[in-house]
Amino acid sequence: MTRLSSRSPGDEARRIVSATRAWLAELVEEGVERVALPAADAGGEPPPPPADAPPATVPDTRAPAPAPPAPPTAPGAQPDLLGAASPWGEHPTLEAVREALGDCRRCRLCEQRTRIVFGDGNPHAELLFVGEGPGAEEDRRGLPFVGRAGELLTAMIEKGLGIPRSDAYICNIVKCRPPGNRTPLADEANTCRPFLDGQIAAVRPRVIVALGKPATSLLLGREVAITRLRGTWHEYRGIPLMPTFHPAYVLRQYTEANRRAVWTDLKAAQTRARESD
Repeated sequence: MTRLSSRSPGDEARRIVSATRAWLAELVEEGVERVALPAADAGGEPPPPPADAPPATVPDTRAPAPAPPAPPTAPGAQPDLLGAASPWGEHPTLEAVREALGDCRRCRLCEQRTRIVFGDGNPHAELLFVGEGPGAEEDRRGLPFVGRAGELLTAMIEKGLGIPRSDAYICNIVKCRPPGNRTPLADEANTCRPFLDGQIAAVRPRVIVALGKPATSLLLGREVAITRLRGTWHEYRGIPLMPTFHPAYVLRQYTEANRRAVWTDLKAAQTRARESD
C-alpha cells in the first residue's frame, strides 16, 4: 500500500527553499553572477475558470528577463573597429581615441562619475590588461587599478613578472564607475566597446590579459565561467588572450591556490609575448 505524504505546506516550502539555495551556491561556485528567471510559472496549469465565466483574453503582464552583465554579442557579429572602418583609422593613437571619447555622455554611467578613467601605461606595451570598471579610488583619481585591487595587480606585474607597471598598458571595459561598483550592464559595455577596441588597436599588444568574468565574457562574445576558463588560451582579433582571476576576486578569496593560479597565468602571458620577438 502506498503511504500518503504527511508533509505540510510549510515543510514543502522549506524543502524548496533549501534546494534552491543549494542550486544557487553551485552557480556562484561556477562564476555565474546573474540568472535570468523564466517569465512564466512552471508550477503547473492554471485552474480552470468558472463554468459561467465568459471567455476572456488575459493580457501578458510578464516582466522581461534581466539583462546579463556582459553583452551576448557573438564573435562573428562583433563590429570590426580594429580595421580601416574604425572611426579613427587603421592605426590610431591613444590620443586620438581619447579625443574621440571626449567628455562622454553616451550612457547612464556618466551621471554619477567624478572622472573618466581611460587607461594608463606604455602606449606600445607587449601586455595589455583589461579589467571590469573603475572603483571609488579610480573614479577619484582618474587612473585605472589604483585602489586595493590595483595595488595587488601592480605587485603581480612588478614582483611576479619582474617588470615595471608602466611597461604594461591597463584599461577597463567601461571608462566610468558603475554605481556601487556593480557589474557593467550589457548596453553600457557595448556603448564603451568602440573605445576599448580603439585602445587595443593603438597599443597593438602581443598578449591581452582579461581580468575576471565580465572582461573575458565581453572579449570572447559569450558568457563564461572564469573558474573554468582561466589559464586557457583564446584570441581576440588575432591577438592571444589569457583570461585570469580579477585581483578583487583574489583579495576576497585570498588563498594560496588562487594566487598561484594568477601568477601562473601571468607568467604564461609574459612567455607568449616574448616568444613573439
